[in-house]
Amino acid sequence: MRRCSQTLSILLLLFTSLYFSVALGATYPDRPIRLVVPFPPGGGVDIYARLVQPELAKQLGQPIVIENKAGAGGMIGTDQVAKAAPDGYTLAAGNIATFAMNAGVYKNMPYDPVKDLTPIIQTVMVPYVLVVNPSVPARSVKELIAYAKANPGKLMYGSSGNGSGQHMAAELFKSKTGTDMLHVPYKGVGAMVIDLMAGHVQLAIADLASLMPHVKSGKLRALAVCGAARSAEYPDLPTVIEAANLPGYETIGWQGIAAPAGLPKEVIKRLNEAFNKAQSELSVKEKLISTSLTPVGGAAEEFARYIQKETAKWAKVAKDINLTVE
Repeated sequence: MRRCSQTLSILLLLFTSLYFSVALGATYPDRPIRLVVPFPPGGGVDIYARLVQPELAKQLGQPIVIENKAGAGGMIGTDQVAKAAPDGYTLAAGNIATFAMNAGVYKNMPYDPVKDLTPIIQTVMVPYVLVVNPSVPARSVKELIAYAKANPGKLMYGSSGNGSGQHMAAELFKSKTGTDMLHVPYKGVGAMVIDLMAGHVQLAIADLASLMPHVKSGKLRALAVCGAARSAEYPDLPTVIEAANLPGYETIGWQGIAAPAGLPKEVIKRLNEAFNKAQSELSVKEKLISTSLTPVGGAAEEFARYIQKETAKWAKVAKDINLTVE
């Protein structure tokens, strides 16, 4: 009798859970959705969020409220999302650092990117570029390496924060070239770029979207892109691999959307479809590409697998170069 009662209780619980899940999926969304950008305004993640915002609101039939919650390499804002109710009304716009790299770099993360978040969609790929302030007497990657070796500890590179994609990319570059350069972390890529143009730091590796407008204006000098192949947008820029004969040096950023763990499947599907449609809309797609953000899209399950793959990859890199952040 007791066993029968327990079985009925479990079945009732499962039925109730399924009922509310389906009910939520049928009515979702019925109020504004909060999209947390865990970085200051002006960076690549913020640019994506604001470009896709109007079309996303149209697809979902509700306002999309963007909130910039910067700090700790994107972990403060992302942690707020991880601890929010899994109802689809609080989302995180993040990147390679918040969803993958930080797990292998920080000793004490407030959230687990795999266990505490629900991947929704990989939104865009973000090619990285190596740039220097024009005061640096180097017009190629080989010249930069030679200059850095001749002046150990004198060059400073900026990043958007400890454990960020820019930080990891530069540390990997240092490791592979045997150079000694000092890291200056900033609270966001915007502040870093300002100091880079002013010459307070001499070089950086960051996304094309944040740096190339200043290269075009002559305030920065681009030396190479950091992917495995040249950029279709800037075909004259060599890769670091070919410019400096550094096989295996490949760093490319990416962005995505996630929600708290436990999000109902119906809501995941609704959000995934909405983001896919929003960033595929021609005018939105053209704007993304014009800012060097390459649309990806795809299923939520694909993004989940990609996060696991990237997390393992960068944890190994961090271990190999002995990079740890308290």
